[in-house]
Amino acid sequence: MSPVGLLSSVPAYPPYLIQNVMLRCFVSRCFLTNPVAGQTRKMSGGSLAGSPSSLAGKVAIVTASTDGIGLAAAQALGQRGAHVVVSSRRQSNVDKAVAQLQSEKIQVTGTTCNVGKSEDRERLVNMTVEHCGGIDILVSNAAVNPFFGNIMDSTAAVWDKILDVNVKAAFLMTQLVVPHMEKRGGGSVVFVSSVAGYQPMQALGPYSVSKTALLGLTRALAPELAQSHIRVNCVAPGVIKTRFSQALWQDEDIVDEFKKQLSIKRVGEPEEIGGVIAFLCSKDASYITGETITVTGGMSCRL
Repeated sequence: MSPVGLLSSVPAYPPYLIQNVMLRCFVSRCFLTNPVAGQTRKMSGGSLAGSPSSLAGKVAIVTASTDGIGLAAAQALGQRGAHVVVSSRRQSNVDKAVAQLQSEKIQVTGTTCNVGKSEDRERLVNMTVEHCGGIDILVSNAAVNPFFGNIMDSTAAVWDKILDVNVKAAFLMTQLVVPHMEKRGGGSVVFVSSVAGYQPMQALGPYSVSKTALLGLTRALAPELAQSHIRVNCVAPGVIKTRFSQALWQDEDIVDEFKKQLSIKRVGEPEEIGGVIAFLCSKDASYITGETITVTGGMSCRL
């Protein structure tokens, strides 16, 4: 049979079916198993996010990082090889966190910093560059909530405090570190938002608004900073067992109400957020920017 006749004898499969078969073959060859040896292929692109060397040589600033999610993020980044710079408003808290991280064989530097003050932000960045040689990662975790009650009872002072620390300082810290990231060929910024950014929590109105703002800040910065090879992402934790949120998870009635909305019926741990942050800062997330990852135990989150 001639080549023309051979081709004419092939059934005319629908285009969508041909595309589906081709996609399956591509996935099998690149990501699944070796059809000859039956062994799982390793994905290219560097060390896995959880490996001890995946962030080797990187320098990471983590704000509000002497306990809770901030400390867990510093641990996760340090365990993967990054030199972490931790900070808090109190020197005693900094000393305690540095000692703990050093005992875990993590490269760490610590300093006091109130991110709501411009002089403190500048000192943190300058100290990091002088001591560590540059900046590759910023985890903006600092947040305050000086108000609990009906949102209509909140004052201008409450809004100023919350927006200054939770939103404005997050942007201004990013603005300070970007030139140093550019000098090193790129970097990664991660904002820590909250499930409250998607579903405002009762009696936490202004705080919830500030966390929604971080979702927008992530989307606004990502396309612009991508030109400098800097990725910007966000993590939105649910109810996590930290000192900051203890009023929520220590109240059994509140926890029971939250559990009704969860697939995983428990309060989260800081380490479960720290690992996600470390992933977003690694090469394994090199094609992710402008996104928010919700870590909520299965709570439905959408705007």
